[in-house]
Amino acid sequence: MTKPQCVVHLVRSSLRYASKAHRSWLTRDLRQIYTAPTEAAAEQRFADFETEWGTRYPAIVRLRRDAWPTFTPFLAFPAEIRKIVYTTNAIESLNSRFRQATRRRVHFPTEQAALKVLYLVIRQPLKGRPNMTGNTTGWKAALNALSLHYGDRITLN
Repeated sequence: MTKPQCVVHLVRSSLRYASKAHRSWLTRDLRQIYTAPTEAAAEQRFADFETEWGTRYPAIVRLRRDAWPTFTPFLAFPAEIRKIVYTTNAIESLNSRFRQATRRRVHFPTEQAALKVLYLVIRQPLKGRPNMTGNTTGWKAALNALSLHYGDRITLN
């Protein structure tokens, strides 16, 4: 399985090739692709996007086509899960915090000591952020969808 492409980063990289006058229309049309209910519907919407914008912005179409194999795993999830995982920013932020915490301590006496530091990083609220608690809108619906999608791999406890 290929690593899914972050939708937000894919849209941003697509808009890098667009003029400011067309960005709102391009964003609207790109949203139609990544909110499609199925992969077949997304392919149809991408074909419509290519028809409308392909002559004016061939670089965007090429970028989207090249990223298609890494984007399509995202479409396998239900809409509730997609709302939670459409961006990897939270994961990247957490990984950055992990690196920062472990870089400060060059050596850990045991594996348990390293795990304790990582646990404390997870439990520490992010000050100066709009969402200090880390609560995610729509998380309960996503958790229910994850439990249905993955069965016994996810527990609700």
